[in-house]
Amino acid sequence: MNWQIDLITLLLVIICGIGAISVKDLLGASILLGAYSFLMCVLWAVMGAVDVAFTEATVGAGVSTVICVAAVFQTTRRAKN
Repeated sequence: MNWQIDLITLLLVIICGIGAISVKDLLGASILLGAYSFLMCVLWAVMGAVDVAFTEATVGAGVSTVICVAAVFQTTRRAKN
């Protein structure tokens, strides 16, 4: 594969990881973690580990994101902004 595509995907993974850590909104953090998992799935597929990529897509980007978003919707704010 082209090294440019690998580099762009790696930079997007780093941006999503830093964004998920630094964002204050829980829903935004959950969505960014889902995007991070999806991009890691793409990296695993590019490296040739298709079985790991499939597991990352189903568990990391799929199930974990849905559970985190559902948990965020069950929470309430203590103070109004």
